[in-house]
Amino acid sequence: MLKIIYKITYPNGKIYIGQDLTDNINYFGSANSNVIAKDFTREQRRDFTIRKEILWESEIASDSEVTLKEIEFIRKFRSNYPEIGYNQWPKFKIGD
Repeated sequence: MLKIIYKITYPNGKIYIGQDLTDNINYFGSANSNVIAKDFTREQRRDFTIRKEILWESEIASDSEVTLKEIEFIRKFRSNYPEIGYNQWPKFKIGD
């Protein structure tokens, strides 16, 4: 089965990096909905488009290898910085 790391881009430009161990086309991650909702008005929610990009894929990686790759991409894109993205783990550190 294909395992993937993906990047979701929201209309405000913020991103979320996630993993999918089943390559489900309809899976868009487990970002915190309440955190995302605070960034959009009711009017903005009426026409809401997100983009999903596959950043990496593997048929042979173990689940733990996929998690390490996910962390690598979160740090690379800095999606755990609140002004950049919606990943809340690993916690960002000032100076990174």
